[in-house]
Amino acid sequence: MTIASSTPGRKPLAEASLSEAPLMLLRSIRGLGSNRNLVWLACIPLALFGLGLFNLSAHAAELPELTPAFLSNNLFIFVCAILVIFMNAGFAMVEAGMCRQKNAVNILLKNLIVFALAASAYWLIGYSLMYGDPVVPGWLFIKSTFFFFDPAVTPEMVTDGSLVPSLDFLFQVAFAGTSATIVSGLVAERIKFKEFVWFSLILVAFIYPIAGSWKWNAEGWLNKLGFIDFAGSTLVHSVGAWTGLVGAIILGPRIGKFVGGRPQALPGHNMAIATLGCLILWVGWYGFNPGSVLSLNETVPFVAVTTTLGAAGGAISGTLLSAIRGGKPDLTMTINGILAGLVGVTAGCDGFSMVGAWIVGFIAGALVVFSVSVVDSLKIDDPVGAFSVHGTCGIWGTLAVGLFSESKGLLYGHGFSQLGLQILGAVAYGVFAIVSSLIVWSILGGLTGGIRVSEKEEIEGLDIGEHGMEAYPDFAASAK
Repeated sequence: MTIASSTPGRKPLAEASLSEAPLMLLRSIRGLGSNRNLVWLACIPLALFGLGLFNLSAHAAELPELTPAFLSNNLFIFVCAILVIFMNAGFAMVEAGMCRQKNAVNILLKNLIVFALAASAYWLIGYSLMYGDPVVPGWLFIKSTFFFFDPAVTPEMVTDGSLVPSLDFLFQVAFAGTSATIVSGLVAERIKFKEFVWFSLILVAFIYPIAGSWKWNAEGWLNKLGFIDFAGSTLVHSVGAWTGLVGAIILGPRIGKFVGGRPQALPGHNMAIATLGCLILWVGWYGFNPGSVLSLNETVPFVAVTTTLGAAGGAISGTLLSAIRGGKPDLTMTINGILAGLVGVTAGCDGFSMVGAWIVGFIAGALVVFSVSVVDSLKIDDPVGAFSVHGTCGIWGTLAVGLFSESKGLLYGHGFSQLGLQILGAVAYGVFAIVSSLIVWSILGGLTGGIRVSEKEEIEGLDIGEHGMEAYPDFAASAK
């Protein structure tokens, strides 16, 4: 074997000084041997630097000194957004704990990936549809930029103490993700993972933001009529519940859920995890409801108290009613009672009195117990009671505004007008969510040969069939 000698007159790279080596290394790359090519290469970082300066000059403005109101409001919403995002952990733990061990990985992965899907879809499309300019006035909106959003901070935002666009997006996307996690509970233990992913993307990119724009966009038709949903009993919770219910009906019940027409208990595998998940959700709700004030002012602590009282009322009634009906208090009904109370108080937490908030939560906790029985009687399999919590109690909370709102409620002498608007809004959202999700679920099923896993895969467990792993590999298989 012969080794080619170094090019005459050129110093070997190993003998080069530290200052000479980078240039020699670049010249050794094919096509970069001439000074002309090296000049062009040097232009690349210069061009990128210039582009960066142009981008900054296009989006940045000379800002005044940051005011205390600007700093406090944005810090407050940032903390609230984090709390709402952390609710994904609560949803994952409640759902996983209330379902069987053989499906734990599948449930945890769905709840983990759903926020990544939501953030991407809402950033790319959904935010534009929810807070854009009117295309069909009152009904459909699109931002002029359409994709993404402009993160520029203006001097007016600082002087007015407003939220910066990036933080507003972060808070809104946390809500969008919550809507998608509700679907996961309704279709648990029998849906194909890829089909769930596709539905979640479509829900957060199109269904949820279009529905949300009707109220939370200032030009939305329901907002202009005077419909009230302060933090999303209907916009977030019932929309997610209706779309998930359609999926559950199309999927059909889990194997063994109904025997001889009678519902059978399929107990969850870890109530400790479910209980912890419930407490995480309760804490996260202090971002959900107080954060919806959108600034740090005197309303925030009051909303935090009404939120607490709603949850407390729901916990008490759920526990009492389950004990009366079953002879012993049921932990799952205490968990769902707390969540039902939180959902119920969400629509009017800024307008209920403290007594009213507790009563609304108490009624929600009772409703969830009856609703679970009604859903079972209809032969619909809802593994964790997600529709009863988010759908039934989301509707109740929306209607409760028309009854218990101190400024507009029927029980405070303000007539039936607000209650009528609340009924209209609840019905409109229900119809839209049912029709749109039915179309999406049907298309997905038609394209993929069905959205349900095979019977063998369901019996074995989705952890093995869909993911090839187990949540507790060291536990005995009989524990499943």
